[in-house]
Amino acid sequence: MSNQLLREAAAKLKKAIPLMLKHQIPTTPTNYALWYAYVGQSSPELNRQLDEVISQYRTCPPSQGERLYQAYLSDPIELDVIEMRQNLDAMVTDLSQSLKDTNLDANQYQTKINTNFDKLNKIENEGFSIEEVLTLVKSLASDAHDIKNSTQHFTDQLAHAQSEINQLKIQLKKSEHDMHFDALTSALNRRAFNKDIKGLIEQTPEGLCLVIADIDHFKDFNDTYGHQLGDQVLKAVSRRLNESCHDGIKLYRFGGEEFALLVPMSQLGRARQLAESMRRSLEKLILKDKRKDQRVDNVRASFGVAQYQEKDTDSTLIERADKQLYEAKRLGRNRVMPMTH
Repeated sequence: MSNQLLREAAAKLKKAIPLMLKHQIPTTPTNYALWYAYVGQSSPELNRQLDEVISQYRTCPPSQGERLYQAYLSDPIELDVIEMRQNLDAMVTDLSQSLKDTNLDANQYQTKINTNFDKLNKIENEGFSIEEVLTLVKSLASDAHDIKNSTQHFTDQLAHAQSEINQLKIQLKKSEHDMHFDALTSALNRRAFNKDIKGLIEQTPEGLCLVIADIDHFKDFNDTYGHQLGDQVLKAVSRRLNESCHDGIKLYRFGGEEFALLVPMSQLGRARQLAESMRRSLEKLILKDKRKDQRVDNVRASFGVAQYQEKDTDSTLIERADKQLYEAKRLGRNRVMPMTH
């Protein structure tokens, strides 16, 4: 990262963070991005609407912040949240090193003070009267004592700042995790999927397969047992699918009750076998609704599989897998398409 980018990031953050504190805005990744864009004035319409929200509420309620984020910043071209995190991390690293250097200087200065105390102890050998020596010693000792206390206080402040930086690093790491993982199922989210599929197509597309899975009749779970059990079904399906993810295979929550798997350096036949194994594994799932004392053992899913072809984009590969999924649904669900490869 260039020094110019670092300076620009620092300048924006120095403006954004005080504004967030002033309006009592929680320091979430979405809010960081929103106010980072606000002070950067990348979208006049965003600034106008955010000003209106602040004027009306004296803050920015979470629902309003999410609305503005989705409207103006969810497009990575508008603002890459990951890049902002990298800028933050670079700033933290730079500040951390600066604090370490300053801490070292302070410790060296402390050593010099202690050395001066040793020299003062020898002053009576230079021919001064006892009264003069005592006066001088008291005066220098008082000054040195003040400097020593000041230095110690400064060192304590640096140590405290270092501790806060370490906490910020932890928070930034968690923020990055939150930006890439689905909170409910713990699978990677759609943002991560979009980034990964583009990267794989650009770098290692040969043999790349995409599997899209959709839980059959998921609406019935919510209607029959309630949304809480519906959430439990999503979590259980995610865990079961993830158990089969080896050799670079990654699981993503594609949206709603849909999951996607990127299978690198494979081929359609092997990806079909993987999907078939997952389908059978889901058939064995059993969940218990303790509130109604009922057992749920009818979790089923349909799968669509596609392999990268020359000149494919992420959109065309997704479209082909989606068509196969639709065909699996049309033929009666709980199956993998295509049937053969």
